[in-house]
Amino acid sequence: MNYAEYIEINPEKRFGKPILIGTRISVYDVLSWLAEGMSMSDIISDFPELNEEQIKACLAYAADKEHKLRVVS
Repeated sequence: MNYAEYIEINPEKRFGKPILIGTRISVYDVLSWLAEGMSMSDIISDFPELNEEQIKACLAYAADKEHKLRVVS
C-alpha cells in the first residue's frame, strides 16, 4: 500500500504530525483508537469521513516507520 496517498505532514496542521489528507485526524489518533480496542467499523461509525483504506494506511505508515527504525539501528 502506498500510504502517501492518504497521509500528509503539514507544519500548519496538528503541529506537523502525520494526518489523514483532508482531515485533522492524526495517524496517532487512529492507532490509539485501534490500540484501545475500537474496530475499523467503530472508528468509521464515529468518524464517517474516514474509510477502511485510510485506517489501513495508518497501520502501513506505522509499520514502515518501525521497519526504518530497526534497519537504522
